Amino acid sequence: MTQRRVLMAPDGTLSTRRQCELLAVNRSSVYYEPVVPDAEELALMRRIDELHLQYPFFGSRMITQTVKAEGTVINRKRVQRLMRVMGLESTAPKPNTSTPAPDHPVYPYLLRGLTISRPNQAWATDITYIPMARGFAYLVAIIDWYSRRVLAWRLSNTLDTGFCLEALRDALTRFGRPTIFNTDQGSQFTARDFTSALLDRGIKISMDGKGRYLDNIFVERLWRSLKYEEIYLHAYDSLTEAREGIGRYFRFYNDARPHTSLGYQTPAAFYDSTLRSTAA
Repeated sequence: MTQRRVLMAPDGTLSTRRQCELLAVNRSSVYYEPVVPDAEELALMRRIDELHLQYPFFGSRMITQTVKAEGTVINRKRVQRLMRVMGLESTAPKPNTSTPAPDHPVYPYLLRGLTISRPNQAWATDITYIPMARGFAYLVAIIDWYSRRVLAWRLSNTLDTGFCLEALRDALTRFGRPTIFNTDQGSQFTARDFTSALLDRGIKISMDGKGRYLDNIFVERLWRSLKYEEIYLHAYDSLTEAREGIGRYFRFYNDARPHTSLGYQTPAAFYDSTLRSTAA
């Protein structure tokens, strides 16, 4: 039997290459150092984010015209580039979007017409852009569809599958497993590592239709609450500050912020009480 060679660094520790192999992490994400845009570009990206949050059906043409009308000199090509960097796209239907990449299968949407009547029946996830004072980040969160409770979240400066997988494993470890897990059709969620983590546990995968903004409406509402009640009120100087602020907000959201749709209970209290009642 051929033994696999373990690569060691000069100080006796595992080399970066071997650490990445063991953790199934792409080495490029370890060495990657993001280029921080200047203040003008960051302000523009924040404005694009605000417009996308308010008008998710706006494409690059409408965003360009809106920003121009506000007095900013900009062309559509620049808006398109920034939207790609931010991971944003219009929810308006597009032609020929139903054909998935050969190695990234797309699953049907399973929540349409389904009555969600208990915790852990369906979970949902999404990624959003987080503006900071000097740079930006990406946030992924997983929520319980029935109670709106935020089960897990992660912040990253790269838009890859790794931080989404970390959040998923965290949620599964702490809260068990759902019957259905709903995502959009982003490459982070259609990647083999992510879908396998669900299928191997017998979890049914559901994916939003292209241009179907309402398919994941509860996560979209979470983003709106988070950004208007926390993100846009603070200019985080670092990922550490952003994690602290977002963590503080999610604790408030789960444990202290009453929801009218939950009979003025908090998501955590509603999740726990209904989970106990359904288990009894």
